Amino acid sequence: ARPKWGPDFFSGKMNAEKSMVSSGISLEQMLEQLDAAGIERAFLIAARSGRPGLPGCYHMPYEIVAKAVAKYPQRFHGLAGIDPYTGMKGVRELEHAVKNLGFIGAHLYPHWFELAPDHAKNYPFYTKCCELGIPIQMQVGQSMIYAPDFPCRSVGRPISLDGVACDFPELKLLGIHVGIPWHDEMIAMAWKHANVYIGSDAHRPKYWPESFKRYINTQGQDKVFFGTDFPVLPFARTIEDIDALGFKPEVRRKLLRDNVLKIYNLA
Repeated sequence: ARPKWGPDFFSGKMNAEKSMVSSGISLEQMLEQLDAAGIERAFLIAARSGRPGLPGCYHMPYEIVAKAVAKYPQRFHGLAGIDPYTGMKGVRELEHAVKNLGFIGAHLYPHWFELAPDHAKNYPFYTKCCELGIPIQMQVGQSMIYAPDFPCRSVGRPISLDGVACDFPELKLLGIHVGIPWHDEMIAMAWKHANVYIGSDAHRPKYWPESFKRYINTQGQDKVFFGTDFPVLPFARTIEDIDALGFKPEVRRKLLRDNVLKIYNLA
């Protein structure tokens, strides 16, 4: 079931189009929007948002995303959300999602579980990601108040990736949502570790911090990849915003295409 807090949060706090978040859109409608923005492929996340039974928490079944990807395999790729509290059962479910359902990566919401990325409960999942050869992306930076009756603490300081990157040097760690308001901390992690990358989603490019734009256009041009956190950011407007930033042509291509293809071995 769709979480009850979704429409108010996305259309209110995040200014997403109300009609879209209240009733959802079809895969075909999403493809129309992707085509209009010139976006070739997109990730669909089978999110694990908190522990089932707690207010506002929900899990998207892997099978729903797998069916969508199977319908349009040239356009969509699946990411498997993880719940650190599920332990080895969850680890086996992740392996099933990758080996049998075609998922190409893992996804973690630290805030929803109030467990920082370097918490021990996450380590069995990191180990499995290494064994499977898949990246894991996770929300870094502050959390928001999603479900009013379940306020989540901000546990995603980018510095918490430091120990994980040291312990799992072969694991591709993707800090999404830029890391705002600790974006310079996120940049430092990506600069330090060869296996740490930054997702540029959820924050409108028009308002990206100057240090982040400078990093993308210089030494970080191979470490940042495009995203929207749709429906938080609309596809076409986000591309327009990026084009207005005046990145060098080769940097623009890396940000929008090349980097994510390399990270996920899709090239």
